[in-house]
Amino acid sequence: MTSLSPLEVASVKLTRQDHIDLLRGLVAIRSLSGGEADAVSYLCQQMEARGFRAHRDEAGNAVGVIGSGPKSAVLLGHIDTVPGDIPVRIENGILHGRGAVDAKGPLANFVSAASMAADRLNATVTVVGAVGEESLNSPGAAAVAKWPAPDYCIIGEPSSWDAICLGYRGTMPISYRFRQPSRHAAGPGISVGEHAVAFWNSLAAYCAGWNQTATGYFNSLAPSIRGMWTESDGLHDEARLSIGLRLPPGIDVEGLQIDLKRYADQAEVTFEGVQEGYRSDKRSPLVPPFLRAIRANGGEPRFTVKLGTSDMTVVGPVWKCPIVAYGPGDASLDHTPEEHIVLDEYLKGVMVLTEVLAAL
Repeated sequence: MTSLSPLEVASVKLTRQDHIDLLRGLVAIRSLSGGEADAVSYLCQQMEARGFRAHRDEAGNAVGVIGSGPKSAVLLGHIDTVPGDIPVRIENGILHGRGAVDAKGPLANFVSAASMAADRLNATVTVVGAVGEESLNSPGAAAVAKWPAPDYCIIGEPSSWDAICLGYRGTMPISYRFRQPSRHAAGPGISVGEHAVAFWNSLAAYCAGWNQTATGYFNSLAPSIRGMWTESDGLHDEARLSIGLRLPPGIDVEGLQIDLKRYADQAEVTFEGVQEGYRSDKRSPLVPPFLRAIRANGGEPRFTVKLGTSDMTVVGPVWKCPIVAYGPGDASLDHTPEEHIVLDEYLKGVMVLTEVLAAL
């Protein structure tokens, strides 16, 4: 496919195979967080071939702009993936590969749909393939959040082609470190490992008590141990915990940190990479065009909220514009060895989003 101007792209008939080839090509390029350069170059080339004005920004994101209408829409997906090589293949109408769902399927959907809608756009549409979403601080989206707020934002995450995601929980990584002079295992006193376990038990009990008044799992505190280590140099023993704590929207993060530090005793407890939860409203002006487009393609639209985080929690609180998340794919396959996307559903997602963009 040769590179076209934004005006010429309207005359191009993109085929079903073009959409599939774009996705397969993107999934085939390994792009772990911090190593996205090849995938970014590929996506920029593909966007230019479809009429976008494309470039790599200072943060390393792939950025493509199409249309020139007075309103602005940012379609923010992420191009990085978690580790785990899954052979890329298409079998029985299903594309297997790391990132097929999370989140190269939704990202490729953005590019295909914006291309398809090019001759009907009343808005300037910017597609972003952000780097580092799977890392601690989501640097790609953090850089984008410094842009002027657009009129609309759509986050590229798997919601299923017939569903609109309205919100994500936040996250608060917790690092625990306790150090004391070495002691014999048979002697009196409490080991560093036991101190760490006591801190975890207190944190878990705090969350359980807090959740007694929470309305639904989305609005709960959800702690998990990500790693636990003990070591000794013969003079000092040390225990470390890495804990992930999922946060509901609206929680008092500073107050929560103060409460949890009360359980630390003499340990060092730090909080880095905090992202607060964010939830949009069903009355968002983005919702009606999605409802119409899903029904027009034979679906019964649904609303969802997600228990994890996404770049909605990075840009949403800053921009405060109408925002939803949308993308084909089954989110239960995120980060799993079975990650795959049904191509018919991916193509339905392209058709839905094409109509949505044309309606903005």
